[in-house]
Amino acid sequence: MASHEGNVEYFIMPLKCPIEIIKQQISAFCPDRVVACGGDGTVKLVAECLLNTNIPLGIIPAGSANGMAKELSIPLSLIPALDVIFAGHPMQISLVRINKELCIHLSDIGFNAFVVKKFQSDKRRGMWGYIKASWQVLRRHSKMQAKIWVNEKVIKRNASMIVIANATRYGSGAVINPVGRLDDALFEVVIVNKISMLELFKMIFTHSEFDPQKTELFQTNTLQIYSKHKAHFQVDGEYMGKTNRIEATIITKALTMIVPIR
Repeated sequence: MASHEGNVEYFIMPLKCPIEIIKQQISAFCPDRVVACGGDGTVKLVAECLLNTNIPLGIIPAGSANGMAKELSIPLSLIPALDVIFAGHPMQISLVRINKELCIHLSDIGFNAFVVKKFQSDKRRGMWGYIKASWQVLRRHSKMQAKIWVNEKVIKRNASMIVIANATRYGSGAVINPVGRLDDALFEVVIVNKISMLELFKMIFTHSEFDPQKTELFQTNTLQIYSKHKAHFQVDGEYMGKTNRIEATIITKALTMIVPIR
């Protein structure tokens, strides 16, 4: 690690830390960058504090999935991650507001959100924990009768899950949105009409093309979803309960991230 000088102030967030307290800490110190040490939930919380401030955000990955860090190619080891914070370059990214929740990475309703609920209650972490939870849910989940408003069209689907994707892959490594870019003015809507072990295998291991009869992808800057019955819902790996209504809109150039020099 290269030698760097500077003043550093630490703030250890209590559980369920109010966002106002974090904003007060940032305002009092007036930093030239802020670092979130934790998983996607911590990154999301700090990102909310830095919206439209031009203060760059760095990440020290310390969560179970670290989806956003992986998306940005930030090393998972401490010393290389610190090198990125001091020597990386700024990248402006867009975020998505979903039902008043900020989404930095990936959100979905249906199958995967049910997996997230199972995964969080299981002691096993990592890829095999996700596969185990997926297998349990595969036998129990039901499809949504959904109406989807996207690109001034109404689409009706019996869907296993619908993904609002700002990024390309889950922290587990499963690729759900191969065309995603964090720095554009669009997000992707991925409609998975049928979940199968083969499609899960493609997402997690081979990253090969999806079957268009089973998976559809749309690019947009706004979205509405209405489901006849409530379904499991998650944002950035945090289970949010059940809902039958989703509204999403892009927030362009919302946040500056510190990323590795490529």
